[in-house]
Amino acid sequence: MMKKTAKTLLGSAGEAHQIAEDEGSILTTQQGIPVSDDQNSLKIGGHGPILLEDFALREKLFHFDHERIPERVVHARGFGVHGFFETYDSLSDITSADIFQRAGEKTPVFVRFSTVAGNKGSSDLARDVRGFAVKLYTKQGNWDLVGNNMPVFFIQDAIKFPDLIHAAKQEPDRGFPQAQTAHDNFWDFISLMPESMHMIMWIMSDRAIPRSFRFMEGFGVHTFRFVSKEGKSTYVKFHWKPKLGLQSVLWDEAVKINGADPDFHRRDLWNAIQSGNFPEWELGVQLFDDAFADAFEYDILDATKIIPEEVIPIRYIGKMVLNRCVDNFFAETEQAAFCTANIVPGIDFTNDPLLQGRNFSYLDTQVKRLGGPNFTHLPINAPKCPFHHFQQDGHMAMMNPKGRVNYEPNSQAIGPRESPKKGFRTYPAKENGQKLRERSEKFGDHYSQARLFYLSQTEIEQKHIADGLIFELSKVENPKIRERMVSHLPNIDKKLADTVTEGLGIKNKVIPYEHSYNTSQKLKPSKALSILLNPPKTFIGRRVGILVTDALDDAIFDALIHSIEKEKATYEIIALTVGGVQTKNGNFLSAHQKLEGAPSVLYDAVVILSSSKEILSLAQHPSARQFLTDAFTHLKCIGYWNSQALFEETGILSKLDEGCIELSKETVNQFVLACRKMRFWTRKT
Repeated sequence: MMKKTAKTLLGSAGEAHQIAEDEGSILTTQQGIPVSDDQNSLKIGGHGPILLEDFALREKLFHFDHERIPERVVHARGFGVHGFFETYDSLSDITSADIFQRAGEKTPVFVRFSTVAGNKGSSDLARDVRGFAVKLYTKQGNWDLVGNNMPVFFIQDAIKFPDLIHAAKQEPDRGFPQAQTAHDNFWDFISLMPESMHMIMWIMSDRAIPRSFRFMEGFGVHTFRFVSKEGKSTYVKFHWKPKLGLQSVLWDEAVKINGADPDFHRRDLWNAIQSGNFPEWELGVQLFDDAFADAFEYDILDATKIIPEEVIPIRYIGKMVLNRCVDNFFAETEQAAFCTANIVPGIDFTNDPLLQGRNFSYLDTQVKRLGGPNFTHLPINAPKCPFHHFQQDGHMAMMNPKGRVNYEPNSQAIGPRESPKKGFRTYPAKENGQKLRERSEKFGDHYSQARLFYLSQTEIEQKHIADGLIFELSKVENPKIRERMVSHLPNIDKKLADTVTEGLGIKNKVIPYEHSYNTSQKLKPSKALSILLNPPKTFIGRRVGILVTDALDDAIFDALIHSIEKEKATYEIIALTVGGVQTKNGNFLSAHQKLEGAPSVLYDAVVILSSSKEILSLAQHPSARQFLTDAFTHLKCIGYWNSQALFEETGILSKLDEGCIELSKETVNQFVLACRKMRFWTRKT
């Protein structure tokens, strides 16, 4: 009786075991011991206690209990993909880095995008900095260019990094809010750190809520050095420029996307790569010498400052293509270990105090997270070039020196030797001065570049910055913190200060925060700092949501799909049921999404294809009305056919503009061309 019960409980699992045995794939323990039954623990009788000798059970539970490693303190929520970097031209005149010696050379890369403040389980569309970390597996070893999607940072010295992150994370007595900075601790800290004001302009702007990883820039943040074979140093700042152009979402969209699809950015990149639409970035550099550094009005070692592209134009030196998703998220994305100290011959550091601190901190972090010093043995972190050393043992050592000798130097001619000719040589910069805890005097202007960023934005983008500040500070409970933060704004721009003061209902007179430097009034706006002044020229890589009902017109649908695909955009069919609809000609059209699970915030443009009969019932559907209302409110391009009843029901029919296009076989191309505008800002007024 017991045997019969056990067999019945196995059910389809027993069938699966038989299939596995027939195909030669037998389940084993980690020690390679074949498993006879993976459905039942070893017990004394059918109802007896489990035996301690059940090594298969113990191993399985032991490993499960230890599946999670400590999540990153910052950049916990990330998504990684593989690709390659291709060098455009030889840079042998300015750097000896092997990766830049030969035009057309391709180097494997692994890139991890991330948010900074949120925990591993937070949502993708948090208002936050985005990590943009690139591991290049060069022939001279791994080079980690660990950057962000913003070229500046909150602080100038790494000694303040723990304070910044403690202030930004959830408050320790209550454990919330997380993945957001709209709380007292963050703004209390920021309001006492004038050096953060430039970064605050970036983080309150649309740069903090990108539409996709594919549509955002990356920056090395710090100033590095290129060093030639002759030992000549050239300062360098790194920029990643997306070929698909820049794009952000509106704040209301971000909030709704987080509810509809908290994995929106992950899914977007996964789908793009899986469909063969590989995103690309160009690597650009700003190159300058000591003469420029000495003459520049800001210190080039200050991570809260930029060098405007109008001052030093960007030189493009290569491109990066991301073309392969990971095979296992944990093994690759989660265990990927980036260290700013990982550089190769021909690239060197500067004395940027934030960079210097990062060089110390990252290695320590990886040892903590990954359990010991041998995290470089993991395939995702191991170099792809030959490597030889005498390091041995330690937790989880997977490769140790072979033979008798494990030291250097030795007289037995065994093992690797140092190479003065090919080895990494630090640039011999001259250093002098006393040991002091202070910063360069040129670090002191905290408002001029914040003003530069603000003035470089369009009027729409400036309003978004003000709206961001008003929203965040309205969540601050302590009025003194709000007022102190607002006191910085007159030093940046009076209009901004007045708008935020009024938006917060502050009645007290705002007294500008005292500072030593006068904000420069001679700043020339930089077009490169605005998203809206750098719009994409095509609709490539974007997505259209097509809401359909029965009896839609086949010819219009076919023409629309042809035009979308010709533009190299993508689309999803949305219906009241995921089962799909039947067209006017009797053809069956399956749906990708059910309406309730596919709000218009998930798409860059929308289409509604119905029939005069079916639209009447669709117009009574709350999700359909919300679908159209949100698309219109978020200023998106809307294509429609036989949908007037839905427009009437939502009150939009009298407000149609150039972004609302009635479709026919002749106008579908007009619709797709209009989609290139992304948003119709005049609709907002």
